[in-house]
Amino acid sequence: MNKIELRPSSQRGISNLGWLYSKHTFSFSSYQDPQHIGFSDLLVINDDIVMPGMGFGTHPHRDMEIFSYVLEGGLAHQDSMDKSTEIRPGDVQMMSAGTGIRHSEYNASDKEQVHFLQIWIVPDRTGVAPRYDQRHFSVTEKRGKFRLIISRDGDQGSLPVYQDTRVYAGLFDGREAQTVSLPKDRYAYVHVARGSIDVNGQPLTFGDGAKFRNIDELTFSNGHQAEVLLFDLRPNELPAYYR
Repeated sequence: MNKIELRPSSQRGISNLGWLYSKHTFSFSSYQDPQHIGFSDLLVINDDIVMPGMGFGTHPHRDMEIFSYVLEGGLAHQDSMDKSTEIRPGDVQMMSAGTGIRHSEYNASDKEQVHFLQIWIVPDRTGVAPRYDQRHFSVTEKRGKFRLIISRDGDQGSLPVYQDTRVYAGLFDGREAQTVSLPKDRYAYVHVARGSIDVNGQPLTFGDGAKFRNIDELTFSNGHQAEVLLFDLRPNELPAYYR
């Protein structure tokens, strides 16, 4: 099996509802592709643009780890745990749906669009009490390096997730570079949220993704205004939903 498998942005699924424009890395809703139904415990990466004043009305989730990563604008969140907040660039929202949660997400502005990533991770347990966390990670923490933003035990001030998954965010431009050593027998997924960057010499641009299997190191270099998410994952091909 190849150690690197590319997922070009141009091949992602697309949904256009007028008020919402989405690109789907993996199968989601009306976009279904049996070749792309998640990777390890990573089930969904939706790249969403919501028009001013519009959004997702109140809807339920259950037994899923969901996080939002805002790239532009502000995302207003309200839920059945009485959480009411706004998520802006640099903020990471982590929600464990557990036994059940209802929430809404709206563009906080009536003038500007909001652009964010919504990412779902299949949990390692079901029936837990719902929980919500939100933290800001500064540009300085991510400039030219990766900052741990999500981990099972909430290491280094990251947000906790019910899964053996670690998620990092980094900003790279010009000569900024970093080599990341991966634990033995792990998979990794890289998603370029904006800009462009080389990963182990492979050029990736915004919206592109790549699966890495059994690779010891990943070298990130030659970035151009790049914002990158790195997922350290269990060595499983598909999420539990499909195994």
